[in-house]
Amino acid sequence: GVAQDVTEAAQHDRAVAAMARELRQLVDTANAPIFGIDVDGNVNEWNDKTAEITGFSGDEAFNQPLVETFIVPKLRPSVQEVLDNA
Repeated sequence: GVAQDVTEAAQHDRAVAAMARELRQLVDTANAPIFGIDVDGNVNEWNDKTAEITGFSGDEAFNQPLVETFIVPKLRPSVQEVLDNA
């Protein structure tokens, strides 16, 4: 019945939320830099190891253009090309 469906949906939602928390913990504590960009090339993911290596916190990096902000000028064209072809 309806009560069973609502209970199952709530259990599913809790399971999904738990999995999301586990994945967030995994990314944040990974022993490798993990970062991501949106379709405009702006940072939307920046884990603790990336912050440690770059010296920029996630708050400082978020929504900043990855290539222009964090890539040395000499490598910007080649990095941008890789991203454009991804």
